[in-house]
Amino acid sequence: MTPIRLLLVDDDPLVRAGLSFMMGGADDLEIVGEAADGSEVEALVDRTCPDVVLMDIRMPTVDGLAATERLRIRKDAPQIIVLTTFHADEQVLRALRAGAAGFVLKDTPPAEILDAVRRVAAGDPVLSPTVTRQLMAHAAGTSADTRRTSARTRVATLNDREREVAVAVGQGRSNAEIAAELFMSVATVKTHVSRILAKLDLNNRVQIALLTYDAGLLEEDGH
Repeated sequence: MTPIRLLLVDDDPLVRAGLSFMMGGADDLEIVGEAADGSEVEALVDRTCPDVVLMDIRMPTVDGLAATERLRIRKDAPQIIVLTTFHADEQVLRALRAGAAGFVLKDTPPAEILDAVRRVAAGDPVLSPTVTRQLMAHAAGTSADTRRTSARTRVATLNDREREVAVAVGQGRSNAEIAAELFMSVATVKTHVSRILAKLDLNNRVQIALLTYDAGLLEEDGH
């Protein structure tokens, strides 16, 4: 099996060394490079072609938010997991809106960080609905009306079935759970999710969840 190619980005050399030691022994993972600042990331990505970037959110020159935004607009961008010391952080939420696939706390047990890397490499977000709600509640007062108007305009482009699937994604349902709830096959759910991502110009399921929240669809559904 081809190992997951991982790039580590953190301005603290001790954190990078700890992550490298902790994750370097996994048979299904290869650490292809390290960076001390977001300014180094794009060149390293070009050189090492990682599948996943583990990205510190707070760095002195170019922070993880800016680096995430720059990477995620590129063609064939790697998946990004944000590293942070705070559960509810405005910068983390902005990184998720920019296309990061999730975040992990720096004090997360090693096995859970490894699991997060594996899940993101497989195309699954690493963000529970509970944590998503905490993050969005933290930033609820920031331009909420503007975000809602914009989100509702975008969601209006979905047909009824796509909207149902989008709401289910926002509720944290898996493809299998959505299929059972909406009486369709898992393959059909995947097709709907792909169409939603394409129609709304989104990168991943986390962004679908954020958009459904912004549009007020989860409130309408009683969540």
